[in-house]
Amino acid sequence: MPLSWNEIKDRALRFSREWQHESSEDAEAKSFWDGFFDVFGVSRRRVANFEKKIRKLDGKDGFIDLLWKGVLLIEHKSRGKDLDRAHAQARDYFHGLSDAELPRYLLVCDFERFRLYDLETGEVPTEFALKDLQKHVRQFGFIAGYQARSFKEEDPVNVLAAERMGKLHDALKAAGYDGHALEVLLVRLLFCLFGDDTGIFPRHAFHELMAQRTSVDGADIGQWLAQLFQVLNTAPERRQKTLDAQLAEFPYVNGKLFAEPLPLAAFDANMRELLLQASTLDWSRISPAIFGSMFQSVMDAKARRNLGAHYTSEKNILKLIGPLFLDELKTELEKIGNHEGKLKGFHIKLASLRFLDPACGCGNFLVIAYRELRLLEIEVLQRLYARQGSVLQGVADHVAIDVDQFYGIEIEEFPAQIAQVALWLMDHQMNLRVAEQFGEYFARLPLTKSPTIVHGNALRIDWRDVVPKEKLSYILGNPPFVGKK
Repeated sequence: MPLSWNEIKDRALRFSREWQHESSEDAEAKSFWDGFFDVFGVSRRRVANFEKKIRKLDGKDGFIDLLWKGVLLIEHKSRGKDLDRAHAQARDYFHGLSDAELPRYLLVCDFERFRLYDLETGEVPTEFALKDLQKHVRQFGFIAGYQARSFKEEDPVNVLAAERMGKLHDALKAAGYDGHALEVLLVRLLFCLFGDDTGIFPRHAFHELMAQRTSVDGADIGQWLAQLFQVLNTAPERRQKTLDAQLAEFPYVNGKLFAEPLPLAAFDANMRELLLQASTLDWSRISPAIFGSMFQSVMDAKARRNLGAHYTSEKNILKLIGPLFLDELKTELEKIGNHEGKLKGFHIKLASLRFLDPACGCGNFLVIAYRELRLLEIEVLQRLYARQGSVLQGVADHVAIDVDQFYGIEIEEFPAQIAQVALWLMDHQMNLRVAEQFGEYFARLPLTKSPTIVHGNALRIDWRDVVPKEKLSYILGNPPFVGKK
């Protein structure tokens, strides 16, 4: 569980006092950065490597001081050195990085000064002195586990992730692991990969388990996965006292996601490598709203050749949900202003809304609608409690909107499973946004509530059996179609 902002600030103050007189780049730089990551409760060894060799644009070899693939590149200099030159040197390394390795953040430092660039927003970099680190810790929320990302539909990592999972799917299927078991296994792996990079699991715990504990030939991966799934489905107090320590650090997930026993998948060396390649991506960059449909396409080799071409874009989903309900809710909130009683009433209203997509596919419409509802709730909470200071104690008690307000019908089993997991993943990302706003970590684990996604034919089942008519607020979605008719 990530540290609270107050704990991080205390650690930052101690760190800045410890290192205020260091000056040599070579002498203590590695210890400095190990200590820096420790400020945020993260082991540097779990996420980033020193001295990565890289081929620069001029053909010469260079060495990146520290690289967290897909997230952060650090260039470190001795005290008093030119940070502009350090920045230029760091940018020279980008040529030798793959799309998946390219960082969102670039940090240059000379022990005394930090300068942080957010390459995604392109905003003016933030520069501050070591002694002021405790005042700027929130800007390193991506290290601490408080990460509210903005997602780009065209981000190549979305396609790369789908392609890598597609190759794993093909290899397992060719080996005879097929049907329902394969679909459930892939959905579980999807959850684990997201969990590794978004604070659901200890940072990179899944990758380390697969990389460190499984044999190179992959023969024992099926057994390790079966053990892991059993652990994720078992409350801590019910786990064996002799449980492997690396397995014991995984949280209790529940939600029935890991409840069904699966036949053991017989991996080989190639399948193991495909899984490890997938786990090295930064899955926090991948939007559940976009990736759901892309992930579904891994089941169809033809569709995979044109990944992303057959899902309704986020822009078009917003065009639909805006006039359906979102514009009206936003107008109502603006009229309420900061009136405490009316804000609380509006909050209750948001938590009472129920949504049905009768042809939900991978849940894109439901996921975006859920995100927008949660953003409205955050605005309500800010107006109600911002005056109490930066930290809202017991933030979990104030969040009322949950995934059980959302219902879907889907004729195919695999996308129905993805829709449910995608809503959980979006819920977790919105909880991170709440944590970032109010300074207290918030995660809904174990999962106690679930969206209702029914595997069935919407033309043949009674929708009132999915959600009672008197509870339903809105029906939304994109009906199935063939061609242009």
